[in-house]
Amino acid sequence: MAKHLTPKTISKIHSLRRKGFSLNEIKTEIPVGYGTIFKYVQGVQILPKYRKRWFGKRGGSRKRKKIAEYEAQKRANGAIRGLSDKERLIFLCALYWAEGGKGDFNFTNTDPEMVKVFVYGLEKILGIPKSSLRVSIKTYEDLDKRKCLAYWSKIVDILPENFVNVDILKGKKNGKLPYGMCRVRVKKGGNMLKYMSAIKNRIIETYPSP
Repeated sequence: MAKHLTPKTISKIHSLRRKGFSLNEIKTEIPVGYGTIFKYVQGVQILPKYRKRWFGKRGGSRKRKKIAEYEAQKRANGAIRGLSDKERLIFLCALYWAEGGKGDFNFTNTDPEMVKVFVYGLEKILGIPKSSLRVSIKTYEDLDKRKCLAYWSKIVDILPENFVNVDILKGKKNGKLPYGMCRVRVKKGGNMLKYMSAIKNRIIETYPSP
């Protein structure tokens, strides 16, 4: 519900609006809710001399978003022009540190790009063949098992019939987790787990102690 304002405050809102102020700009000047401001700007006409300013700002948030995305991409391109195998290994270790298992060498996630990068790192950086991977998925009661299998099969480039398990969990996740989650485990991966842990510890050692 819109807040009741004094006549003086309402007059100020009208004045700012006539000068082409946006809701955000008015809120900066008058600290009340957007709903309240919106109520009191209804029917207020922008004065002719301020219309150019007003129309120039319309869609401004979308423009700023596009500019920010472009600048971020430009900065990223400058920072990363290519990755060496060493840098890829460090990135792989960081992924495992964040999302990997601690008891055995396995990685579970719902993000397809993250899973794809991880499997690529296992095969191309660590030299682990696909035949040593044990891939399974977890889905939910309202998800199509075959679609989930087909989806993750494409992501990890392993045939659906070679997945070791499909675990159907209770609950409904359609729209939130449309394909469930994928788990990639390395067969007899104890030594690889130790290797990832050693790399992590070595990276930590390069940072100054608190």
